[in-house]
Amino acid sequence: MCLHLDPWWGSVCVCVCVCVCVCVKPLRSVAALSLSLSRSMDFLKLCTFETFQQLWSHYGYGGNFRDVIEQEFTRIKGITYLDHAAATLYPESLVRDYCQDMSRNVYGNPHSHSPSSRLTHDTVERVRYRVLQHFNTTPEEYSVIFTSGCTAALKLVAESFPWRPPTESEAGSHFCYLTDSHTSVVGMRGLTCSRGVAAVPVSPQELDNRTEDEAQGEDVICQTPHLFCYPAQSNFSGKKYPLSHVKGIQARRLYPACAHKGRWFVLLDAAALVSCSSLNLQTCPADFIPISFYKMFGFPTGLGALLVRNDAAGILKKTYFGGGTAAAYLSGEDYYVQAANISDRFEDGTVSFLDIIGVNHGFDALYRITGNMHNIQQHTFGLARYTYMLLSSLCHGNGRPVAQMYTEGQFESPVTQGAILNFNLTDSKGQIIGYAQVDRMASLYNIHVRTGCFCNTGACQSFLGITNEQMRRNLQAGHVCGDSLDLVDGQPTGSVRVSFGYMSTFEDCQKFLSFVVECFVEKPVTVDQVRLQKLKTATAASRGSDNHPSPKMTNGGICKVDEETATEASLKGFAHRDSNSHGEAYTLTNIYIYPIKSCGAYEVHDWPVGPLGLLYDRGWMVVNGNGVCLSQKREPRLCLIRPQVHLPSDKLLLRASGMDTISVPLQSKTQLHTSSQVCQSRVCGDRSPHDESQVKKSYSSTDSWIRCRTK
Repeated sequence: MCLHLDPWWGSVCVCVCVCVCVCVKPLRSVAALSLSLSRSMDFLKLCTFETFQQLWSHYGYGGNFRDVIEQEFTRIKGITYLDHAAATLYPESLVRDYCQDMSRNVYGNPHSHSPSSRLTHDTVERVRYRVLQHFNTTPEEYSVIFTSGCTAALKLVAESFPWRPPTESEAGSHFCYLTDSHTSVVGMRGLTCSRGVAAVPVSPQELDNRTEDEAQGEDVICQTPHLFCYPAQSNFSGKKYPLSHVKGIQARRLYPACAHKGRWFVLLDAAALVSCSSLNLQTCPADFIPISFYKMFGFPTGLGALLVRNDAAGILKKTYFGGGTAAAYLSGEDYYVQAANISDRFEDGTVSFLDIIGVNHGFDALYRITGNMHNIQQHTFGLARYTYMLLSSLCHGNGRPVAQMYTEGQFESPVTQGAILNFNLTDSKGQIIGYAQVDRMASLYNIHVRTGCFCNTGACQSFLGITNEQMRRNLQAGHVCGDSLDLVDGQPTGSVRVSFGYMSTFEDCQKFLSFVVECFVEKPVTVDQVRLQKLKTATAASRGSDNHPSPKMTNGGICKVDEETATEASLKGFAHRDSNSHGEAYTLTNIYIYPIKSCGAYEVHDWPVGPLGLLYDRGWMVVNGNGVCLSQKREPRLCLIRPQVHLPSDKLLLRASGMDTISVPLQSKTQLHTSSQVCQSRVCGDRSPHDESQVKKSYSSTDSWIRCRTK
């Protein structure tokens, strides 16, 4: 029986075991599948617009943002463009308006004196004013020198700064720069070293930790000039460095200024910052500020500017002088007198005036679409913060993180962090995935990112932990800047950068995150809920102390000059007033006022006097689409317009033969300034502030009629 039963029980046992195995395995697979689906659903739920709105409320610019994108950026349909820190995208209306401007106007060389040349000169000057207004400063404080780009602006400073080599009695000048700086800043040392000037790299930690309790002030005895350069925003990590460092260096309170006597100047590299953030030069009076316009507007390319504080401009000394920069010179002997105007002095030859006119349309489009830079900052930071939260919390099925993030903070506030993410992806074993592989895969999905070191070796070394010796070994291994050799001995030589612009959308974030999950995450997808919850509860400040909305500027039209409230004084009884010492009487027979400059006269019998003279006389002017004042010298038909000020109804009436009368309200100063901004234009060669009010918006027919009569 035992022998019989053993095989039977054995067979039974085998059968039972088989049955149990067959039954249990499917149960485990179902449980694992359910858990996997649950985790995937968690991630999919996080990748919804509803979740984004819960995390950040500032999205778009009012109205239907999707419609704006479809109208202005139709060419990027199907493309996920995430390389705005390198070059942002231009709206299509910018190019249309620019082409229309080019087809309707004749722009001559601004160094000539013909009507077409004067139009160019006045338009270029108008753009200078708009640049200064954008950064909340005035021509009395700063000058705009147009260059071929930010790099050319940096080179101009390096070549013109009065470097002093060391002597037995003097330590000489110091060229100091933050290690987290663009190649074009570090490259300035090539010129300074050739002149025997010390180049001092300063780490962010040294700048923050080595300070003096009290400002040293400018040394009265030692006037040796020194220059410190640092970025307002890192183009590698997006970190925003305190703008207060400018005054700290100038006052010799911060390192390296506190360690060296002399007069310290500050160059603030603002190229990365101003693409998505405002810069207020009233609170941050840097001496030199280089910028590139294609990073702000996308168009035109090959044009930048150097903003120079007028008080510091006098130290810059040129050796070469080109056309337009000389007040006088002799070809037969070494005699040269530089131009008095700062901009003229440093703009060798003819400026790229057609590109500069494109900047004018860039400002128009930027403010028309977004309202102001504060809105852009809030919009782009929200997208970057959301992407950072999900990407940094994303994990492989075994719990290992998917990305190694390169940032000093946790995207707490747009005051300290720009709209840039820098990272490397890792596999489920924790090994770095080369940036070239990520770039190639992204291209297959039509996702545009930037990879490498982004012309910022200092930040790349710091975040990736690459020593100077490793950099040299990487070069020996064949790696050079800009190539696709992403790993040397298993260690990364660069990283991946994602950056947002004012036209970026939530769908861009969604597509990028889905791409990462689909191509580089070992399933099931998991999320570090502890980290995610910590990031969710972190307070992201929506406004900063130095982030003031930039003024909104509109196209030209009829612009009203700022007018003080009229006094009650009248010209009644003035006709028989004695006006000379002999008692001889003069009779005033006619009074004419010209409400709109260069338009017809309006005769009155008596008229109130305001603080600036006859009330409303030359109180208005007509400007073209670029904001340049028009006169009868250029548009003779302006004389056909006969304005009339009707005080009882508080109206300005515009009449012309064969045309219907148009009525424009005379707004009070209080009403005017609630709906307008003071801009700048030139009148008879002099700068004149004017208010671009809502008259043009409310009375588009008025603007059209004016243009019809003056074109």
